[in-house]
Amino acid sequence: MTDRIERTIDLRAPMDRVWRALTDYREFGQWFRVAVDRPFVVGEPATGRITHEGFEHVRWNVRIVAMEEPRRFAFTWHPYAIDPAVDYSQEEPTLVEFRLEPAGTGTRLTVTESGFDRIPAHRRDEAIRMNSGGWSAQVENIRAHVDADVDG
Repeated sequence: MTDRIERTIDLRAPMDRVWRALTDYREFGQWFRVAVDRPFVVGEPATGRITHEGFEHVRWNVRIVAMEEPRRFAFTWHPYAIDPAVDYSQEEPTLVEFRLEPAGTGTRLTVTESGFDRIPAHRRDEAIRMNSGGWSAQVENIRAHVDADVDG
């Protein structure tokens, strides 16, 4: 059993462009497919509605824990918390970190979600499986979003 999911992707966009795509709540919502209710503020919750087809009934709830421009953006959340009949608030959340570093003229983005060992055993395997696929898709979503600017 692993405690973390990690995805790394090299983007052609510069760090400031990737940073904006991560931390501007409207841009984040475009590529992440969530309608975020308000700007991100460290220490505060951020909420919204998932816009990905088939998951429109799901509320997106995170707590912003770091905005260290231009290198680290992080939040906590309850992974794969999609059943509206379940109260996930008593579970320990996982930590999602986006780390940026220069990579030539572009940016290397590493996304790590850790803390799965604290998820209840009956949910853990499914949360890891679903979020593993989810993060693979999301790094491609942000690539398409920011590299479109480079392509002109």
